[in-house]
Amino acid sequence: MGELLHDNLFGLFEAMSAIEMMDPKMDAGMICNRGARKAKTLSQTLEDGTLKLDGFEYDEMIGIIDITLACIVSWLEGHSLAQTVFTNLYLHKPYSIEDRTMKAFCVIVYKLLEIIKDFVHKAMVYEEEDFQPMQYGYHLNPDISEQRIIGMLREVEEELHRKIRSRQSVNEIQAIHARIKFVRVFYQALTLMRREDQAPAITDCQRLLITASDMLSVMKDTVDLGIQASDNELIAGFEPLINQRLLPPTFPRYTKIKPRAEALVYFSEMDFFIEFSKTSPCLLSRSALQLLYQGTNPCALRDILKEAVKLFICPPALVSKPILSNQQAKKYVESFLTHCTRPFASFLQLCGHNRARQRDKLAHLLEEFTNLQDEAERVDAYLHNISVNSTSRPHLACFGTWILYHTLKIMIMYLLAGYLYEFLYGWLVSALSRADSFLVENELINELQKSKSTSKKKPKHKRKPRPYNKDIVYYQALQNMCGGYYKALMGFRLDGKLTMPHPQFDSEQVRYEHRFAPFQNLLTPPPVQYSEFREMTSIERLQQPVDSIYFYITGCKHFHQARQLLENIQVDNEITDLLKIAKTNFIVLKLLAGGHKKDSVTPPEFDF
Repeated sequence: MGELLHDNLFGLFEAMSAIEMMDPKMDAGMICNRGARKAKTLSQTLEDGTLKLDGFEYDEMIGIIDITLACIVSWLEGHSLAQTVFTNLYLHKPYSIEDRTMKAFCVIVYKLLEIIKDFVHKAMVYEEEDFQPMQYGYHLNPDISEQRIIGMLREVEEELHRKIRSRQSVNEIQAIHARIKFVRVFYQALTLMRREDQAPAITDCQRLLITASDMLSVMKDTVDLGIQASDNELIAGFEPLINQRLLPPTFPRYTKIKPRAEALVYFSEMDFFIEFSKTSPCLLSRSALQLLYQGTNPCALRDILKEAVKLFICPPALVSKPILSNQQAKKYVESFLTHCTRPFASFLQLCGHNRARQRDKLAHLLEEFTNLQDEAERVDAYLHNISVNSTSRPHLACFGTWILYHTLKIMIMYLLAGYLYEFLYGWLVSALSRADSFLVENELINELQKSKSTSKKKPKHKRKPRPYNKDIVYYQALQNMCGGYYKALMGFRLDGKLTMPHPQFDSEQVRYEHRFAPFQNLLTPPPVQYSEFREMTSIERLQQPVDSIYFYITGCKHFHQARQLLENIQVDNEITDLLKIAKTNFIVLKLLAGGHKKDSVTPPEFDF
């Protein structure tokens, strides 16, 4: 008694994750042995007359369809198929159902599950908390072709349409019609995206998804027409414990099926890459976007990158005839772009992962971009020598600036706090300004060459807007926002309004070095060592005595500057939000600078 046996195959990790079988608190299968209610199969419920295969009431149909769609959404949110979709007993034997509408719906559910699972597997942007791929012995690919199931659904739609015209229970039948049409067009849109033999017909997909969106509006308005379960009672046809014996012996996991109305909102929100992932879209949307973009082979991705760098900075190596005709230079450029395909493919795939998991992957991605920086510098140096000896423009840091731009974007995604005001946004603005100047210079050269070849009359030049002007202004605004936050925190620190870690249990240097470890191998921008960081942030370097009011006033100026910059950009939702934040923080810091709550010991509140 009291002794522990330690075997090298059974250490602490195994002990922590071990399950004590037959213990109701630890073994999920034991739920079946508790309570008086026994889970019945479809055959048993048909025998005792609880369920029927034909003669469904309209409210029963609407209820069964809506709960099944809610189960699909719950599956997409990380629960198992056994505890969500396959709690619907009708799905266990869909071909036994005699009612045409219910039969067609149950069969299309199988087809939807199969295509969604295929999307998620191919895109590979899910983690264990996002998705459970196990099928628990259910075959998701019923023996029916795509054309046949679409035909079955169309026949049901036509039949329902005839009933609507004959004015029988119009609202209920319209509700069922909308649901059947929704699953059909949704399935058709997904099959179009999956076509590997030809490019996906995007316009057809859009048309189908617009129709699906219209049907969802009707479904949301009629969700209350479905049969509702009374307290502690289940709607007929659903049995939560039917698959409990199929689950492995694990900790019991409570599966809460999403409410019907919320599930329909989920479908309607299936709305690039970095911006797309900010909205926290669902797993299916993330997977579909990955497959639409990455359905290309490495050669095609290389061509996409070539076009991207040409649009970004227009390097002479991709537009100048003397360099294009040089075989060695051409080989260098092609080799560089080929080496870019894997890191950029990883970057695109990373944007499909959930936001919480992206940060870990960004640190590894930076290692690959460090190697690209080194290669970009060498290729630029070689091409610059060729361009100096020819009549083309100098090839100064063209590929290097492009790689630097994406490296900085990755670094900002990784951090999104501190470090940004003093450092990263400044570098990003600088990289965009360099690309901007290069593009303008290239445009002027092209126009001069055209005017020489066409006529001797001086052409009237319309001054075009600078290509990256909006981006530069936007990042300058974000830089000022970060500056405002930084100065506000310095003021709070001086006023003793921030809770600081206890020095006995804290090392700022360890925290700093851990946070910025992924940047240590980068060539550009050069990593900032902890000693430099201390020097940059010390009050002593200001060469004058300062107090918290000084920091509140300078923070105020930063938020005011950010507001002025943002007001020069075309307004969208993000700009509106940033303007609101800049205005609010400006007012708060102005009040603090005037002595507001100077003696208060209450710490400031941060609204994230």
